Amino acid sequence: MKRIALYCAAGAALLVAGCETLDTISNVATSAAVATGAINKDQADSINRTTSAVGKTFDTITPEQEYWVGRTVAATILAKFKPYDNEAATRYLNVVGQYLVAFSDRPDTFGGYHFVIMDSDEINAFSAPGGLILVSRGLLRCCPGEEEVAAVLAHEIGHVELKHGLKSIDKSRMTGALTTVLSEAGKNLGGKELAEATKAFEGSISDITSTMVNSGYSRQYEFQADAAGIHILKNAGYDPNALVVMLFEMEKRLKPGGNDFAKTHPDPKDRIRNAKAEIGNAPASAPSAVRQARFEKALRGV
Repeated sequence: MKRIALYCAAGAALLVAGCETLDTISNVATSAAVATGAINKDQADSINRTTSAVGKTFDTITPEQEYWVGRTVAATILAKFKPYDNEAATRYLNVVGQYLVAFSDRPDTFGGYHFVIMDSDEINAFSAPGGLILVSRGLLRCCPGEEEVAAVLAHEIGHVELKHGLKSIDKSRMTGALTTVLSEAGKNLGGKELAEATKAFEGSISDITSTMVNSGYSRQYEFQADAAGIHILKNAGYDPNALVVMLFEMEKRLKPGGNDFAKTHPDPKDRIRNAKAEIGNAPASAPSAVRQARFEKALRGV
Protein backbone atom coordinates (compact mmCIF):
# COMPACT_ATOMS: atom_id res chain seq x y z
CA MET A 1 0.00 0.00 0.00
CA LYS A 2 2.96 2.31 0.60
CA ARG A 3 3.92 1.85 -3.05
CA ILE A 4 0.38 2.69 -4.18
CA ALA A 5 0.45 5.88 -2.10
CA LEU A 6 3.76 6.91 -3.62
CA TYR A 7 2.42 6.25 -7.15
CA CYS A 8 -0.64 8.36 -6.43
CA ALA A 9 1.54 11.13 -5.06
CA ALA A 10 3.64 11.02 -8.21
CA GLY A 11 0.52 11.20 -10.39
CA ALA A 12 -0.80 14.17 -8.44
CA ALA A 13 2.54 15.93 -8.71
CA LEU A 14 2.46 15.47 -12.48
CA LEU A 15 -0.64 17.61 -12.72
CA VAL A 16 1.33 20.68 -11.69
CA ALA A 17 4.89 19.80 -12.69
CA GLY A 18 6.86 19.28 -15.85
CA CYS A 19 8.76 16.05 -16.49
CA GLU A 20 12.07 17.32 -15.10
CA THR A 21 10.38 18.73 -12.02
CA LEU A 22 8.47 15.49 -11.52
CA ASP A 23 11.70 13.47 -11.63
CA THR A 24 13.15 15.73 -8.93
CA ILE A 25 10.04 15.40 -6.77
CA SER A 26 10.08 11.61 -7.14
CA ASN A 27 13.77 11.33 -6.27
CA VAL A 28 13.33 13.46 -3.14
CA ALA A 29 10.24 11.52 -2.05
CA THR A 30 11.77 8.09 -2.53
CA SER A 31 15.03 9.13 -0.85
CA ALA A 32 13.04 10.20 2.19
CA ALA A 33 11.06 6.95 2.12
CA VAL A 34 14.28 4.90 2.03
CA ALA A 35 15.76 6.93 4.89
CA THR A 36 12.72 6.25 7.08
CA GLY A 37 12.61 2.56 6.19
CA ALA A 38 9.25 2.77 4.39
CA ILE A 39 10.75 1.17 1.27
CA ASN A 40 14.11 -0.27 0.23
CA LYS A 41 16.47 1.03 -2.46
CA ASP A 42 15.29 -1.42 -5.14
CA GLN A 43 11.69 -0.30 -4.59
CA ALA A 44 12.77 3.34 -4.77
CA ASP A 45 14.56 2.74 -8.08
CA SER A 46 11.46 1.01 -9.47
CA ILE A 47 9.21 3.90 -8.44
CA ASN A 48 11.57 6.47 -9.97
CA ARG A 49 11.68 4.54 -13.26
CA THR A 50 7.90 4.38 -13.36
CA THR A 51 7.50 8.07 -12.49
CA SER A 52 9.91 9.01 -15.28
CA ALA A 53 7.96 6.82 -17.72
CA VAL A 54 4.69 8.44 -16.61
CA GLY A 55 6.08 11.87 -17.39
CA LYS A 56 7.11 10.74 -20.85
CA THR A 57 3.69 9.18 -21.43
CA PHE A 58 2.09 12.60 -21.19
CA ASP A 59 4.44 13.87 -23.89
CA THR A 60 3.92 10.90 -26.23
CA ILE A 61 1.25 8.22 -26.05
CA THR A 62 2.23 5.37 -28.33
CA PRO A 63 -0.08 4.03 -31.08
CA GLU A 64 -0.41 0.80 -29.09
CA GLN A 65 -1.47 2.69 -25.94
CA GLU A 66 -3.93 4.70 -28.03
CA TYR A 67 -5.37 1.45 -29.38
CA TRP A 68 -5.97 -0.06 -25.94
CA VAL A 69 -7.46 3.14 -24.54
CA GLY A 70 -9.71 3.43 -27.62
CA ARG A 71 -10.88 -0.17 -27.26
CA THR A 72 -11.79 0.43 -23.63
CA VAL A 73 -13.66 3.64 -24.46
CA ALA A 74 -15.55 1.96 -27.32
CA ALA A 75 -16.45 -1.04 -25.16
CA THR A 76 -17.85 1.30 -22.51
CA ILE A 77 -20.01 3.09 -25.08
CA LEU A 78 -21.21 -0.21 -26.56
CA ALA A 79 -22.28 -1.34 -23.11
CA LYS A 80 -24.91 1.40 -23.38
CA PHE A 81 -25.56 1.33 -27.14
CA LYS A 82 -25.54 -2.32 -28.20
CA PRO A 83 -24.05 -3.22 -31.60
CA TYR A 84 -26.66 -3.65 -34.32
CA ASP A 85 -26.87 -7.28 -35.43
CA ASN A 86 -26.99 -6.82 -39.19
CA GLU A 87 -24.05 -8.34 -41.04
CA ALA A 88 -24.85 -6.83 -44.44
CA ALA A 89 -25.24 -3.29 -43.09
CA THR A 90 -22.09 -3.57 -40.99
CA ARG A 91 -20.08 -4.93 -43.92
CA TYR A 92 -21.33 -2.09 -46.11
CA LEU A 93 -20.36 0.54 -43.53
CA ASN A 94 -16.86 -0.93 -43.31
CA VAL A 95 -16.45 -1.10 -47.08
CA VAL A 96 -17.28 2.61 -47.42
CA GLY A 97 -15.32 3.50 -44.30
CA GLN A 98 -12.15 1.64 -45.28
CA TYR A 99 -12.26 3.22 -48.73
CA LEU A 100 -12.43 6.69 -47.18
CA VAL A 101 -9.65 5.92 -44.71
CA ALA A 102 -7.26 5.34 -47.64
CA PHE A 103 -7.69 9.02 -48.57
CA SER A 104 -7.18 10.43 -45.09
CA ASP A 105 -3.94 11.87 -43.74
CA ARG A 106 -3.80 9.00 -41.24
CA PRO A 107 -4.72 5.81 -43.13
CA ASP A 108 -3.01 3.49 -40.65
CA THR A 109 -3.45 3.07 -36.90
CA PHE A 110 -2.12 0.35 -34.59
CA GLY A 111 -5.32 -1.70 -34.62
CA GLY A 112 -6.77 -0.37 -37.87
CA TYR A 113 -10.14 1.32 -38.41
CA HIS A 114 -13.36 -0.46 -37.47
CA PHE A 115 -16.89 0.80 -38.07
CA VAL A 116 -19.79 -0.36 -35.88
CA ILE A 117 -23.50 0.40 -36.06
CA MET A 118 -25.11 1.16 -32.70
CA ASP A 119 -28.61 -0.21 -32.23
CA SER A 120 -30.09 3.13 -31.21
CA ASP A 121 -32.67 5.54 -32.59
CA GLU A 122 -30.63 8.47 -31.31
CA ILE A 123 -28.92 10.57 -33.98
CA ASN A 124 -25.32 10.20 -32.90
CA ALA A 125 -21.81 8.95 -33.64
CA PHE A 126 -18.59 8.57 -31.66
CA SER A 127 -14.92 8.35 -32.59
CA ALA A 128 -12.80 6.49 -30.06
CA PRO A 129 -9.00 6.85 -30.13
CA GLY A 130 -7.20 4.59 -32.56
CA GLY A 131 -9.93 4.26 -35.19
CA LEU A 132 -13.03 2.70 -33.58
CA ILE A 133 -15.99 4.56 -35.08
CA LEU A 134 -19.54 4.03 -33.86
CA VAL A 135 -22.58 5.27 -35.80
CA SER A 136 -26.19 4.94 -34.67
CA ARG A 137 -29.05 3.54 -36.73
CA GLY A 138 -30.82 6.84 -36.11
CA LEU A 139 -28.04 8.77 -37.83
CA LEU A 140 -27.91 6.36 -40.77
CA ARG A 141 -31.65 6.87 -41.27
CA CYS A 142 -30.91 10.56 -41.85
CA CYS A 143 -28.79 9.67 -44.87
CA PRO A 144 -30.61 9.82 -48.21
CA GLY A 145 -27.75 8.05 -49.97
CA GLU A 146 -24.18 6.82 -49.90
CA GLU A 147 -22.75 10.30 -50.38
CA GLU A 148 -24.21 11.32 -47.02
CA VAL A 149 -23.06 8.10 -45.31
CA ALA A 150 -19.58 8.89 -46.60
CA ALA A 151 -19.87 12.43 -45.21
CA VAL A 152 -20.72 11.09 -41.74
CA LEU A 153 -17.84 8.61 -41.78
CA ALA A 154 -15.36 11.11 -43.21
CA HIS A 155 -16.14 13.51 -40.35
CA GLU A 156 -15.55 10.79 -37.77
CA ILE A 157 -12.35 9.66 -39.52
CA GLY A 158 -11.28 13.29 -39.27
CA HIS A 159 -11.51 13.10 -35.48
CA VAL A 160 -9.25 10.03 -35.47
CA GLU A 161 -6.86 11.55 -38.00
CA LEU A 162 -6.46 14.65 -35.81
CA LYS A 163 -6.24 12.57 -32.61
CA HIS A 164 -9.02 14.52 -30.94
CA GLY A 165 -9.87 11.64 -28.64
CA LEU A 166 -6.25 11.26 -27.64
CA LYS A 167 -5.95 14.98 -26.97
CA SER A 168 -9.03 14.82 -24.76
CA ILE A 169 -7.43 11.98 -22.83
CA ASP A 170 -4.24 13.97 -22.43
CA LYS A 171 -6.23 16.75 -20.79
CA SER A 172 -7.48 14.36 -18.15
CA ARG A 173 -3.82 13.85 -17.24
CA MET A 174 -4.36 10.67 -15.26
CA THR A 175 -4.97 8.11 -18.00
CA GLY A 176 -1.40 7.85 -19.21
CA ALA A 177 -0.12 7.69 -15.66
CA LEU A 178 -2.54 4.95 -14.70
CA THR A 179 -1.64 2.94 -17.81
CA THR A 180 2.03 3.03 -16.90
CA VAL A 181 1.35 2.33 -13.25
CA LEU A 182 -0.72 -0.70 -14.20
CA SER A 183 2.14 -2.05 -16.28
CA GLU A 184 4.49 -1.72 -13.34
CA ALA A 185 1.89 -2.91 -10.86
CA GLY A 186 1.45 -6.17 -12.71
CA LYS A 187 5.07 -6.96 -11.95
CA ASN A 188 5.37 -5.71 -8.41
CA LEU A 189 1.97 -5.57 -6.69
CA GLY A 190 -0.17 -8.24 -5.10
CA GLY A 191 -3.75 -9.06 -6.07
CA LYS A 192 -5.43 -6.51 -3.80
CA GLU A 193 -3.19 -3.62 -4.83
CA LEU A 194 -3.46 -4.56 -8.52
CA ALA A 195 -7.26 -4.64 -8.22
CA GLU A 196 -7.23 -1.15 -6.73
CA ALA A 197 -4.98 0.16 -9.52
CA THR A 198 -7.21 -1.48 -12.15
CA LYS A 199 -10.29 0.11 -10.60
CA ALA A 200 -8.63 3.52 -10.77
CA PHE A 201 -7.84 2.99 -14.46
CA GLU A 202 -11.42 1.95 -15.19
CA GLY A 203 -12.70 5.04 -13.41
CA SER A 204 -10.49 7.24 -15.56
CA ILE A 205 -11.80 5.62 -18.77
CA SER A 206 -15.36 6.11 -17.52
CA ASP A 207 -14.67 9.82 -17.01
CA ILE A 208 -13.33 10.13 -20.56
CA THR A 209 -16.30 8.25 -22.02
CA SER A 210 -18.75 10.36 -20.03
CA THR A 211 -17.19 13.51 -21.45
CA MET A 212 -17.44 12.13 -25.00
CA VAL A 213 -21.06 11.02 -24.62
CA ASN A 214 -22.39 13.91 -22.54
CA SER A 215 -20.56 16.96 -23.84
CA GLY A 216 -18.76 15.87 -26.99
CA TYR A 217 -15.62 17.32 -28.51
CA SER A 218 -15.05 21.07 -28.47
CA ARG A 219 -16.51 23.34 -31.17
CA GLN A 220 -13.01 23.83 -32.53
CA TYR A 221 -12.48 20.08 -32.83
CA GLU A 222 -15.83 19.62 -34.58
CA PHE A 223 -15.03 22.31 -37.12
CA GLN A 224 -11.59 20.77 -37.68
CA ALA A 225 -13.15 17.32 -38.21
CA ASP A 226 -15.59 18.81 -40.73
CA ALA A 227 -12.67 20.35 -42.64
CA ALA A 228 -10.75 17.05 -42.56
CA GLY A 229 -13.87 15.18 -43.67
CA ILE A 230 -14.37 17.52 -46.63
CA HIS A 231 -10.75 16.95 -47.62
CA ILE A 232 -11.27 13.17 -47.48
CA LEU A 233 -14.50 13.33 -49.49
CA LYS A 234 -12.88 15.39 -52.24
CA ASN A 235 -9.89 13.06 -52.49
CA ALA A 236 -12.10 9.95 -52.48
CA GLY A 237 -14.36 11.23 -55.27
CA TYR A 238 -17.43 11.86 -53.13
CA ASP A 239 -19.38 15.11 -53.24
CA PRO A 240 -18.19 17.27 -50.30
CA ASN A 241 -21.52 19.09 -50.41
CA ALA A 242 -23.02 15.89 -48.94
CA LEU A 243 -21.80 17.06 -45.54
CA VAL A 244 -23.92 20.19 -45.85
CA VAL A 245 -26.90 18.06 -46.91
CA MET A 246 -26.45 15.92 -43.80
CA LEU A 247 -26.17 18.95 -41.53
CA PHE A 248 -29.42 20.39 -42.94
CA GLU A 249 -31.10 17.00 -42.45
CA MET A 250 -29.92 16.72 -38.85
CA GLU A 251 -30.99 20.29 -38.15
CA LYS A 252 -34.54 19.32 -39.17
CA ARG A 253 -34.60 16.17 -37.05
CA LEU A 254 -32.68 17.10 -33.92
CA LYS A 255 -34.67 17.97 -30.83
CA PRO A 256 -33.28 20.69 -28.52
CA GLY A 257 -32.27 19.20 -25.18
CA GLY A 258 -32.02 15.67 -26.58
CA ASN A 259 -29.24 13.20 -25.75
CA ASP A 260 -27.79 13.14 -29.24
CA PHE A 261 -25.98 15.38 -31.74
CA ALA A 262 -27.87 18.37 -30.38
CA LYS A 263 -26.10 17.86 -27.06
CA THR A 264 -22.65 16.82 -28.24
CA HIS A 265 -22.12 18.96 -31.35
CA PRO A 266 -22.24 22.67 -32.27
CA ASP A 267 -25.38 24.15 -33.82
CA PRO A 268 -25.70 22.75 -37.37
CA LYS A 269 -26.09 26.32 -38.68
CA ASP A 270 -22.58 27.16 -37.50
CA ARG A 271 -21.17 23.97 -38.99
CA ILE A 272 -22.98 24.58 -42.28
CA ARG A 273 -21.49 28.06 -42.54
CA ASN A 274 -17.99 26.77 -41.87
CA ALA A 275 -18.40 23.77 -44.17
CA LYS A 276 -19.57 25.92 -47.08
CA ALA A 277 -16.53 28.15 -46.66
CA GLU A 278 -14.26 25.09 -46.64
CA ILE A 279 -15.93 23.54 -49.72
CA GLY A 280 -15.67 26.77 -51.66
CA ASN A 281 -16.84 26.64 -55.27
CA ALA A 282 -16.84 22.84 -55.58
CA PRO A 283 -20.01 22.08 -57.57
CA ALA A 284 -22.56 19.58 -56.30
CA SER A 285 -22.51 16.35 -58.28
CA ALA A 286 -25.31 13.95 -59.13
CA PRO A 287 -25.39 10.80 -56.95
CA SER A 288 -23.89 7.70 -58.54
CA ALA A 289 -26.58 5.21 -59.51
CA VAL A 290 -24.30 2.33 -58.52
CA ARG A 291 -23.58 3.82 -55.10
CA GLN A 292 -27.24 4.59 -54.53
CA ALA A 293 -28.27 1.04 -55.37
CA ARG A 294 -25.60 -0.34 -53.05
CA PHE A 295 -26.75 1.98 -50.27
CA GLU A 296 -30.41 0.99 -50.62
CA LYS A 297 -29.63 -2.71 -50.67
CA ALA A 298 -27.37 -2.63 -47.61
CA LEU A 299 -29.24 -0.19 -45.38
CA ARG A 300 -32.83 -0.96 -46.29
CA GLY A 301 -34.73 -1.43 -43.04
CA VAL A 302 -31.97 -0.12 -40.78
